[in-house]
Amino acid sequence: MPDNVHPFDLKEAFQSDVQKDAGEGVAQEELNLRPQQLKEYIGQKQVVDSLSIAILAAKKRQEPLDHIIFQGPPGLGKTTLANIVAKEMEVRIHHATGPALEKGGDLVSILTSLERGDIFFIDEIHRLPKIVEELLCPAMEDFAMDIIFDKGANARTYRSRLEWFTLIGATTRSGLLSRPLRERFGIVRELGFYTIGEIVSIIKRSAAILKVPIDDEGAYEISRRARGTPRVANHLLKRVRDYSQVKADGKIDSEVAQKALSLEGVDSDGLTILDRKFLEAIVTYYKGGPAGIEAIAATLQEDSGTLEELVEPFLLQRGYLIRTSSGRRATEKTYLHLKITLPKNSPQPQRSLL
Repeated sequence: MPDNVHPFDLKEAFQSDVQKDAGEGVAQEELNLRPQQLKEYIGQKQVVDSLSIAILAAKKRQEPLDHIIFQGPPGLGKTTLANIVAKEMEVRIHHATGPALEKGGDLVSILTSLERGDIFFIDEIHRLPKIVEELLCPAMEDFAMDIIFDKGANARTYRSRLEWFTLIGATTRSGLLSRPLRERFGIVRELGFYTIGEIVSIIKRSAAILKVPIDDEGAYEISRRARGTPRVANHLLKRVRDYSQVKADGKIDSEVAQKALSLEGVDSDGLTILDRKFLEAIVTYYKGGPAGIEAIAATLQEDSGTLEELVEPFLLQRGYLIRTSSGRRATEKTYLHLKITLPKNSPQPQRSLL
């Protein structure tokens, strides 16, 4: 990597290359599906309304926004919202991820290059190394960084003043954020799963952009399997589009959507093959639970972090799973969905209210 290329430039450079390269149409298509303004954003009404007020107030005062953190499961629009905020504020946005900021020097080079009002977006901010976080916290509060030169008796400190910037963080595991870092965010917003109606609207919007004919029943069939997540909805839409172009007349209706998604291993309630294996492991190997996440991960030969971030949130939200102090337990709804008889001699799982 050239010395003059900072980590936050990588995504912008990638997007620029995508736009220039006609062969990378899929990546450009993905970018085009994202809304560009708050008024185009579907769902998360409370978050959008509060951001609109904060942006208008900051522009009226001619000040940068307060620091913002978006938290919630993957695919709900945290990165999209960060980009929209930058466009609404008419400022530059610089991208990085927590794991990519390995050393304090990486952070120093980024922050010292920011101009007044610029937005610095850190995805997976909960994965910041401790040494980087210790530099970031005072920079967020005082807009200055103390840089130490040399070591021991020859050590000297230089305070570098920073321009007034806005940090936007995104995290799927807010519980891993340290208290000092969390307290420096003035705006904290939790993104929740979308309703079926909201997902239907997103699918119709995406289908119009992709120029794919789709009726209401087809959009509904995809939406009920989309796990309340726009990213999943768009991915499923593209797979159904492929199926319709090869196996049907290019139009998406309920029957085409059902056949296409069954082929993808996505059932009527949006459970994937991995979801069902997760639940089957609890029911089969651990008699309905409780079972620890590490034990389940070992059984499935999957990473426990992947299960916690990508599988559990939806299963908990849909009432297939409950967490207890001693581990995970399958609910009665799980047995009904998997068509497995509830053992009479096992503890009665909590009935789902969903």
